[in-house]
Amino acid sequence: MALRICILETDFISPEFYEEYHSYGRMFRQLFSKQPIPAEFEVFNVVDGHYPDDSEHFDAYLVTGSKADSFGPDPWIQTLKAYLLKRYQNGDKLLGVCFGHQLLAIILGGTTERSEKGWGMGIHSYQMTETKSWMTPEVSDLKMIAVHKDQVTRLPENATLIASSEFCPYAAYSVGDQVLCFQGHPEFIHDFSRAVIELRRPLFSETLYQRSVDSLRHEQQGVTVAEWMMRFVAEGKQPG
Repeated sequence: MALRICILETDFISPEFYEEYHSYGRMFRQLFSKQPIPAEFEVFNVVDGHYPDDSEHFDAYLVTGSKADSFGPDPWIQTLKAYLLKRYQNGDKLLGVCFGHQLLAIILGGTTERSEKGWGMGIHSYQMTETKSWMTPEVSDLKMIAVHKDQVTRLPENATLIASSEFCPYAAYSVGDQVLCFQGHPEFIHDFSRAVIELRRPLFSETLYQRSVDSLRHEQQGVTVAEWMMRFVAEGKQPG
């Protein structure tokens, strides 16, 4: 039986990219279609105030990336925080990517801040610091596309560090068998990352721009992370 995943979309894609990529929710659907665990997805844009009906059941809730600050005062962010805390207290499984990774850290007692290291762009490499049963296929060096200037600077007390780098020490974490989060973007592909880098080039030094573009010569492991997420959700779930 397919897993049911609720995607909480926390941004609108830039107009320049709409025709080719349409939305972040669609990008996640395409990503998860490439991994082997059967899953179905429903997308709700929470910036617009759209949430699933309380009567609907999902096996997990995934919070996407956003250009908004996870620590910002925006009313829709405060509404989302309250919703996710309720879901956590209800025992639901939660997945976070970039903004979602940062927001869930805040909700669970950690800290997210603007990084003094500046922008993280292009493909970054992270060392795995834990081996879990749902990490199939297993890797020791995880490569993911990054687009962020904020970072988690303190994990929630009950969190386990999963992946780390010198640039981003808290690149991935889990909380028991309930929460799994990644700073990188498994749903992004090389062409989209290159387009984002070009769009934001005025914000970068020439050194950062060139390093980010050069990094896209490498492969990234978004599909592996997608499979981990679905195995994490499926683990402990009763069949049927």
